[in-house]
Amino acid sequence: MRARLAAIARGAAAPLVLLLALELYTRGPGKNSDALAPPTAALRAFFRALGDGSLLQATGFTLASAAVGLLIGFAGGGLLGIWLGLSRRAGRFGFLTVEVLRPVPSVALIPLAMLVFGFGLRMESSVVAFATFWPMLVLAQAAARQVDPRLLEVAFALGLSPWARLTKIVLPSMVPRLFVALRLGVSVALVVAVTVEIAANPHGMGYAIMIAQQSLDPALMLAWLFWIALVGYLVNEGALWLQAKVARAMGAGA
Repeated sequence: MRARLAAIARGAAAPLVLLLALELYTRGPGKNSDALAPPTAALRAFFRALGDGSLLQATGFTLASAAVGLLIGFAGGGLLGIWLGLSRRAGRFGFLTVEVLRPVPSVALIPLAMLVFGFGLRMESSVVAFATFWPMLVLAQAAARQVDPRLLEVAFALGLSPWARLTKIVLPSMVPRLFVALRLGVSVALVVAVTVEIAANPHGMGYAIMIAQQSLDPALMLAWLFWIALVGYLVNEGALWLQAKVARAMGAGA
């Protein structure tokens, strides 16, 4: 734990130096700007947003949309990827479809999602789900192909059902690679959720930072920017913690 805290302290040195440099620069003579504000002013704006409830409300909406979309994309992409990875025939038939749809930018679906769902959580979650579905599918397919064929042969010889083969052999073999996919999906989900809010959805942290920019409030804009960065860091740390916990549980079970 101490080593972890020491590593965090060392990693925070460079950002703190940059914040100090920004503070000194923005407080220099003739530096009154509509685009930049001192970090101390951004900190005051942060506590104002926290006090009036807008910070928690916007953060909750963004995280809920990202979580729902990630859950859909992770489950759908993971299951389909496992099937395509275990079945060579299905992988060959699905190859062209995957390669055609996978490069489509998720933000290009915003107009369609708005027509189908309107504004709100469902629209944003659908775009996030599309964005996380494809990397999850590709990584799950690659992980399924690396499952030891001898284990599958033993499962067939024992007459295990498809569900038993999936839960007792395939998934345990894929867990480390699935967590790599999960960490990637978490980052993608948060980025896409904020992007959708900036571009179209009048809710969440992305919309809040746009309102601050349009109101010529650089302190509040920087406060939201720093807060989004901190939320992203904490979400990634949560994924790492979950990965370590699952790894310990599997090691103890073995």
